[in-house]
Amino acid sequence: MTTKELVKDPLNLIITGVGGQGNVMISLIIGNALVKEGYLVTIGETYGASQRNGPVMSHVRISKETQYSPFIPDGHADIILGMEPVETLRMLGQFGNTHVITIVNPRPIYSIDVTAGAAEYPDMDKLMETVKELSAETWTINATEEAQKMGSPIFANTILVGALIGSGVLPLDKKSVEPVLREAFPKEVEANMTAFEKGMKLISQ
Repeated sequence: MTTKELVKDPLNLIITGVGGQGNVMISLIIGNALVKEGYLVTIGETYGASQRNGPVMSHVRISKETQYSPFIPDGHADIILGMEPVETLRMLGQFGNTHVITIVNPRPIYSIDVTAGAAEYPDMDKLMETVKELSAETWTINATEEAQKMGSPIFANTILVGALIGSGVLPLDKKSVEPVLREAFPKEVEANMTAFEKGMKLISQ
């Protein structure tokens, strides 16, 4: 039994960040919840540099009718969930269009080149301004900051899942995602449910 209908079919979601942020975990949670609701879901993962802090991107394609190929064509993302601002902008440049919706965590993660002084991270105000210019709608969710208040930056992932669900752009709600979160985090169920609800609250403010 589905929660609601897809706004378009296929609905194309990109989850982007850097290695070590939990990108793949988010795509699995969303994918599993959608499958349980009766949707056909294809997930494709791409990795940049194999070491930690290299770019990572998950393509999630959602349909009621067809099992689509795993990778979204250029210019055809409907939703971009960005765990890191530069990677969000990179994905908007390749997969964005006039109707794309963006949810972005504005916490930068500096590459080895930047930390070594060989490269410069873009100005954050200009970066976020460009993200907004390239999106039909943008939500800025301070997921890392909120997760640190909870005691660990690792909860940023679940906060972002909550924000994504709370935005209403996917045919999912709290009831459909909660069992999947409980399966994914059996040892930290309550903390992750708190983080999930925090994300839902942040997107509605």
